[in-house]
This record gives sequence, structure tokens and C-alpha cells, in this order.
Amino acid sequence: MDSSFRRSYQPARQALDEVLAHEGGSIDPSRVADEAWAVAKLVQDNAVLRRSLGDSSREGGDKAALVERLLGGKVGAGALHLTKAVAAQRWSDPGDVVTALDRLGVEAVLANAERHGRLGQVEDELFRFTRIVEASPELQAALTDRRADADAKQALVDRLLSIKAAPETVRLAKVAVSGSRDRRFDRIVDDYLEQAAERQDQVTATVTSAVPLSPEQHDKLVAALSRQYGRQVHTNVVIDEDVVGGIKVEIGDEVIDGTVSQRLAEARRRMTS
Repeated sequence: MDSSFRRSYQPARQALDEVLAHEGGSIDPSRVADEAWAVAKLVQDNAVLRRSLGDSSREGGDKAALVERLLGGKVGAGALHLTKAVAAQRWSDPGDVVTALDRLGVEAVLANAERHGRLGQVEDELFRFTRIVEASPELQAALTDRRADADAKQALVDRLLSIKAAPETVRLAKVAVSGSRDRRFDRIVDDYLEQAAERQDQVTATVTSAVPLSPEQHDKLVAALSRQYGRQVHTNVVIDEDVVGGIKVEIGDEVIDGTVSQRLAEARRRMTS
């Protein structure tokens, strides 16, 4: 998310907070999410509407009024307020309107998980689900084939997750496998995980180790990373016997590789150079 998008997105995100806090939090975040995604699809599929709402030379109030005329009475008050807030911003690209509505739908689902004390659970389950998909070529093909029927892919997600996973995990996984705007499944989920981390004011580290970390090792690692980055760090641990020993930590684009396999590879390069 570049700085220009972030500046325009922030007021829209504040509008979502207003919607979810309205009347003591009585508005259903799941409905807001579904309607935000439905509006995003409407805007995506209508080039004229997309250009109109993303026109940076047009006054925000005019664009919000257009939303009122088009959607008033057709979506809930929460989704309408949200869409008007998105339309009122200045976006560098008309497609950013769709991106913003998509993200706000995800934010609403994550907010619902947070209300019920399971946001961390959703984050962990989404990460583990992507690892399971990546590890199975058959499952990966079934869930990521853009030619496959979307309903069939969502039904498969239901069978895989619905018994043990949080409902928000299932909902987001279904949206991810639907192939939102031709984006890759893994990248979509990575964005969801980033949003979940931001909502908890933390950063996420992927830790790769040959063996499971003991609770004491895990706590020491989290404490050290949190001090280094100045924020709480949430860890997703991946077990990979190929690393032999040591650990690799990935936070965003930064990689701290202290694995034995990396040191051996480096030694081999030095010997052959």
C-alpha cells in the first residue's frame, strides 16, 4: 500500500470505525463486509462508474451524492456511508476505489473477529491454511484454478475449514479462493494477514526452523524482535527440516537468515569463488 493510497484510505477506514461503533455496535460487521464487496464488484464491472468515482478532479461531495443516488435504499446504511466515504476521497487511480472497498470488507470481517476475541486465531488459521495449500499440488490446483467454478472452490473451503476454524477464517478464505480481480490466492491472504497485524498494532514475522521452538525459545525470540522493531511481533512458525538448524526470520522484505543450511551454502560459494 503506497503512501498516496494510504492517505486516501485512512478517512475511509475511519468511516468504517464510525459505522461499526454506531448505535453501540449494533450493526452487523458481516453484512457490512458482504455489501462492501458487492459494491466493489459493481464498480469493478462498470468502467463508467469506476471512472466517475475515481475521478480526482471531481469534488468529493459530488461523488458521494452520486453514490447516494445509485445505492440509496439498495444497500444498508452502513455500507452506504462507507461507500460515500470512499467516493469522497481523491484516488491516484480509479481502480483504487475498488481496492479500498475490498480492503474495508476485510476490515469489517476482522473487526467482527476482534469483537469475539478471536482475531489472533483467525490470523494463525489463515497462515496455516496457506501453508497447507502450498504443500499440496492437488489442493493448490483445485483452489487456485481461475477456470474452476467459484462455488465449487468455496464449497471445498467449507469442507476443509468449517468444522474447526473460526467463521471469519472460513469467510476470508472463501473470498480469497474466488480469485478477487485476478490476484493470486497467496498474495490475497498475505494482504489479509497484513491487515490483521495492523489492526492489532503489531508486525508479523515468519520464522522457519528445523524443529519446533520450545515455549521459552519462542518467548525470547518474540521479546528480542519486539525490542528491535519497537512494536509487538506476532510469529508464524514454519517447520522445515531442510534448514538443518538455526532459524530464519522474515518480516516484510527483511530477512534474517541464521540457518545452518544458509551458512553451508555460503561456505560452498566461498570455496568455489
